[in-house]
Parts: sequence; structure tokens; C-alpha cells
Amino acid sequence: MSSKIKILVPVKRVIDAALKPRINKTQTGVESKGVKFSINPFDDIAVEEAIKIRKANKKLVDSIHAVSIGPTKAQDVLRIALAKGADTSSLVNVGDANVEPLAVSKILQKLQAKHDSNLIIMGKQAIDDDSNQTGQLLAGLLGWSQATNASKVTVNEDLTVEVEREIDGGVETIKSKLPLIITTDLRLNEPKFVTLPKMMKAKKKPLEVLKADDLGVNIENRLEVLKIEEPPARKAGVKVENVDQLVEKLKELKAI
Repeated sequence: MSSKIKILVPVKRVIDAALKPRINKTQTGVESKGVKFSINPFDDIAVEEAIKIRKANKKLVDSIHAVSIGPTKAQDVLRIALAKGADTSSLVNVGDANVEPLAVSKILQKLQAKHDSNLIIMGKQAIDDDSNQTGQLLAGLLGWSQATNASKVTVNEDLTVEVEREIDGGVETIKSKLPLIITTDLRLNEPKFVTLPKMMKAKKKPLEVLKADDLGVNIENRLEVLKIEEPPARKAGVKVENVDQLVEKLKELKAI
């Protein structure tokens, strides 16, 4: 493991957070045709935090490598990460396959070994499947310490990391040596807008394209989605004049 910090930042291409997802005609997933895609908001925060850590610890951070697992178009979110300040990037091209968290974790495990990363910063979840599993699974596969739902990160000169995370009734502070996995919460930072000149410069930065087979990882799904349905429409409420009417209504609904 390197004596300097080598950061790995996974980023995912998802349907834009401003859009309302629609279920496809086969009711097996979300409609992805003709919709806008962008970087997963939690991953955008992870990239921003990696850049902040390097700015605050220039002598300690050796490199920042971004990785995305998805179709060819996922290069777009990698270019954003490169424009923000990542040095290099990798795309694991899986086509339109919906890769489950365990397979994603196994791919990231291989990439960690390839790039000798000792700090992985990633979004706590993707807004498309909301699994919130990949960081924890990856920590288990690697045997690393983990700090989830980070709201503040501080890197010390002795290469220890302090992470604050909000819990019920307060804030918990975790201190760990490297190697470490951090998953980011929304309160950690506010990602900056990427300017066009920076996006143009990002096109000159290295972007490696791999396949899951190149890494020896089987991405075949273990789960089958049978059907996805919209939640039932909420019925309109009823106003009552007094407590007696309220009690009567609750009795009619068999709520009491």
C-alpha cells in the first residue's frame, strides 16, 4: 500500500435528479429512452470531496482516479469528474446491463488492486436503485474500514482520517487509518459547476475502457425483477367538525 494517498472515486450515470422517473411499458424497470442522464448526485459530492482533500493536503495526495460502470455514454460523467480535477479515469463498459451492487463491488475491488488505491470515496447510494449497499459490500470484500454517510471529512498529516456522520440525536466522529472507504451524504459539500473550458481540457485526460470480462468478474444478475408498479393514488381526506365526528369516522374505518 502506498505511503501517499491514492483516491478512487466511482461515479454512476443516472437519470437526471430533476426528472420524475416513469415505469417502462413492460413494467420491469424505469423508462430510460428519451430522458436526460447526468452524474449521480451523491457521486458528484464524492468527486468534489476528493478534490477538496487534495487541495487541503497537496503533499499527501498522489492521485485521483475516477471509474464508472455502465454503457459507452457513461464517459460523459467521467469527463465531468476529470473536468473537476480527477487525473485519470476508467470506464467498465457493460452495455445496458443493470449491474447489481455485489458485482459492482467486485469490479471496484479489481480496480482498487490495479491502481493501488488506499482511499475510496463514493456516493452512499445511487438515486436510480437506492440500494445503499456497494460501499459496505466493497469494504467487506477488501477487509477495509468504512465510514458511511459522511457529513465532514478531515485528513490528518499522519494519514489518519476523521469522518463525522449524522446520527439520531447528534453527530458521530470516526477516526481510522488508511485504507478506508467513505460514503458521502448530501451535507458533505456542494459540488461546483463545471465550466466549458474545463470540460474541453478534460477530453485530453486519460480515459481507459475495459470490460467486466477483462477483470474476471461475472455481472450476471442474481435477482429477477418480476414487476414494478406505481404506488396507489392517495385518497382525498375528509374534514370533520368536532372530536365526536372524528371518533365516529375512525370507527367506520376500523382505525380504533
